[in-house]
Amino acid sequence: MKIGPKFSAFNIIAKGLKIQKKRMDLVAENLANAETTKTAAGGPYKRKYLTVHATDFKIPGQNVGEQQTISLETTSADHIRIPAQPQSETQETNFSLQTQTDNTPGEMVYMPDHPDADENGYVQMPNVNVITEMVDMIAASRGFEANVTAFNGAKQIAKDSLEI
Repeated sequence: MKIGPKFSAFNIIAKGLKIQKKRMDLVAENLANAETTKTAAGGPYKRKYLTVHATDFKIPGQNVGEQQTISLETTSADHIRIPAQPQSETQETNFSLQTQTDNTPGEMVYMPDHPDADENGYVQMPNVNVITEMVDMIAASRGFEANVTAFNGAKQIAKDSLEI
């Protein structure tokens, strides 16, 4: 759902929430497959991570660097006339989310009775480090919480502005 340009803070926060949710989903997938020694592709599970890139920077309806002039209208001749002040619009940024696969080899563990063991009795384990994943999960949840706090602040500002 896209919210209008007057509420661009909500759009920015929504993008941040989407990124943090995707990060948490990948961490959950990595943790669920931390012991998977054979996938449909044939090898052990490979750790996945998220990369985020800004795809473009644009100011809606304007070239970068230009400013828009906003003038306040008066309804009575007794009102004070405020001269127009240049205002720049909020910058819109689009993001590209890409799931990458970490191709570093996992640890070789000696388990001669394991069905995926090689001729020497070693099993190639996934390259998922549970401690690293837990740190990533905490960072993603803190980022999500920060975005929720920002959303609540923006919501309160919008609510307070309606009471003026």
